[in-house]
Amino acid sequence: MDFILEFPTKEQARQICTIWEAGWHEAHADIVPPELRGLRTAKSFSERTLRNLACTRVARAGANVLGFCMIKENELFQMYVSRQARGSGVAQALIQDAVSRISAAGHKTAWLACAIGNERAARFYERSGWTNAGQQVVDLDTSKGAFALEVWRFEKHLSTSGAG
Repeated sequence: MDFILEFPTKEQARQICTIWEAGWHEAHADIVPPELRGLRTAKSFSERTLRNLACTRVARAGANVLGFCMIKENELFQMYVSRQARGSGVAQALIQDAVSRISAAGHKTAWLACAIGNERAARFYERSGWTNAGQQVVDLDTSKGAFALEVWRFEKHLSTSGAG
């Protein structure tokens, strides 16, 4: 599948939001507390998408957004790929792009939070060279304020070349 990685336009926000909401509910609905599920509404995904456009990169084929990643400092904050683009190399390209951007910003270690029980994502991160560094509590952004959730913390030590 041919695609390009680029910073998104505001017009692509709806596609990003759709991928994020569908992917989040598919991966997390059965493994997170019901209170968090209730806070992850269409409106919350839309608001968070718009708030985070500046730290987002998308994989695009034609007019279609296939997936996206968001970074915040040395954190791979969010990454989702549309169902139809899974297995196409989009996820690997996005994670490598995130690692390169984090490394280029001068960080020596990248990290990400993975919901405990999201085995599919955990396997992907491990295959991509990330290490499960254990569990930690993170504060998730919600419309009701911070929501504390225990997660698996994955880390990747970065090379000085920026290639990760």
